[in-house]
Amino acid sequence: MFRPQMMSRVKLMVPEHDIVPVTEALALSGVFHPVSSGRAEEKKVIPYTEHWQEQAASLADLERRILAAMETLGIEVGPPPATDPHPIEVELARRDVEQLEQEAQESLEGIEKLQHKLDQLRHYLKQLEPLADVEVNLDSLSHLRYTFVLLGTMPVANLTRLQTSLELVPSVLVTLKRGEHLATVILFGRQCDAEILNRAARSAYLNPLSLPKQYQTTPAEAIAALRLGIERTRQHLNEYQADIERLRSAHEQHLRSLLWRIRARHTLVKTIISYQRMRYVYLVTGWVPAAQVPALEQQVKQVSDKTLIEVSSASRQERDSVPSALENSPLVKPFQSLVTTYGYPGYSEMDPTFLTALTFPLIFGIMFGDVGHGLLLALLGGLLISRKVHALRGFAGTGGIVLACGVLAMLFGFLYGSVFGFETILAPLWVQPLEDIMGILPVTVGIGVVILTVGMLSNLINTFWARRWGQLLFEHNGLAGIIFYWSLLGLAASLFVDNFPLGSAPFVVLVITAALAMTFSEVLGNLIEGQRPLIEGSLSTYLIQVLVELFESTISLLSNTLSYVRMGAFAVAHGCLSLVVLIIAGIVSPAHGVGYWLVVVLGNLFVVGFEGLIVSIQTLRLEYYEFFSKFFAGDGVRYRPLSLISRE
Repeated sequence: MFRPQMMSRVKLMVPEHDIVPVTEALALSGVFHPVSSGRAEEKKVIPYTEHWQEQAASLADLERRILAAMETLGIEVGPPPATDPHPIEVELARRDVEQLEQEAQESLEGIEKLQHKLDQLRHYLKQLEPLADVEVNLDSLSHLRYTFVLLGTMPVANLTRLQTSLELVPSVLVTLKRGEHLATVILFGRQCDAEILNRAARSAYLNPLSLPKQYQTTPAEAIAALRLGIERTRQHLNEYQADIERLRSAHEQHLRSLLWRIRARHTLVKTIISYQRMRYVYLVTGWVPAAQVPALEQQVKQVSDKTLIEVSSASRQERDSVPSALENSPLVKPFQSLVTTYGYPGYSEMDPTFLTALTFPLIFGIMFGDVGHGLLLALLGGLLISRKVHALRGFAGTGGIVLACGVLAMLFGFLYGSVFGFETILAPLWVQPLEDIMGILPVTVGIGVVILTVGMLSNLINTFWARRWGQLLFEHNGLAGIIFYWSLLGLAASLFVDNFPLGSAPFVVLVITAALAMTFSEVLGNLIEGQRPLIEGSLSTYLIQVLVELFESTISLLSNTLSYVRMGAFAVAHGCLSLVVLIIAGIVSPAHGVGYWLVVVLGNLFVVGFEGLIVSIQTLRLEYYEFFSKFFAGDGVRYRPLSLISRE
């Protein structure tokens, strides 16, 4: 619970012909975290990756083609399968993809051709509709002996330009239909001026109407024929689309399965490429939770009895590179995301998830204490956990945090005697923040002292696990730091608290002793750990540096402690904001009518949403900057077991 799982280094020497089943077994085990082998082994490595590189390129191409086919057929990729699929062989995947493309090719080509034809027919129809009432054969217009006729469309902005350019040429430009951007026009002139008129028309971007032979009749007849052609083309298009729909229904599941199997094979191939290889043997290295090693060995031996497996523990020098496999109970696991957002625990570092599960809801509840508001948050947390609302499923992981914070807010609501801002319904079991501000602030500082002390004690555990004896005994967050901190608190209490049982003298001695230990922590640590020299650099530089650090540490302890005053301050602010809602409601409806309760409901929803967000941010700040900073570095390596399918 408090420490990542113990890990073992597993080295495998895998025969060349067994590398695929062994890699698949490692992935299916769900416990093997692969790493690169050591530098000493790299000198023996001979690159034999050409075959696998070619496979990787082929698989990437097949995946692209599958995705293109799925997009064409309107098939969603969907979520990854619950378990890793069996990787497919490249040739088998290629045959499947080619067969599917061949089945769909005729329909796809037919759709493409018909869509192009449909677009052309619609374009012709759009050009002819303005001429519907003209009783003239369109074919005859292009064969007039003395008259030049040009029918087409052109930009509206160029109409004046064309007329201006033809001022000296006998011609008439008739606008049949004028749209926002395009106009349908007929240009009349003399046949002897045809070359000039054509050149002017091209310069004005006049697009001539060019109809197929069968539509070069009267406009009315051509329009009727075009509409009939459009209808028939649509019918043929629907037939091809029905074929595509049948293909989609028949191949939907197969395509999804094929896609994930290709991706699994691609991952497997890329993993093998990352291995190191001697002539006939692959060298595979990784980390496995110690408790899972026997099961992994059995799985590997089932697929390759000639694979050699060597298991060893992490040495002290390599512990910084050992991945941390976190193991938390379902009750506290939601808070693990808060920890990993800050950083990942190191292998020799305490996992603060359990402590976060205790302190985060506590701090939130103190600042947001109200039975009604806490109940709403608890209900929201339960709703998130249930995953019944599809739009909220992405927040399901935070449901446990919201539920725990809601429960603690309800608990402190009973202690404060507050229900949806009303402080007359329940008698407070402890104190009402608005009535006794100076009573709640010292208590929250006391809670902060306890939380900071827990953080410093956690640092003692971390340094003990890491066998860093000098830091455990003498550093600012070590044993000397704890004595210094509590001695300062005791000294302050002996000076300012009436009838305090102890005098100030013992605390002064402890403060001075702890301060000296912290000041010379480097010297004392090197001394007990047998490291030389005791001091790096000159003694004067060292003394100046450690005195500055001691002053900084003292100020830091003071500021960290006073930061927890905000718990009481926000408890008071929460009561004030709720009181403001009730005052506004009373102004809106002094007789406590419908308007009063409407303001109360909307105001409380605002308080839960707006102030709840602010309190969450402040709680997170106290966790990260005051509590975690005492013991948690968060620079560990995340445990990522090999998997053929990415689920992140």
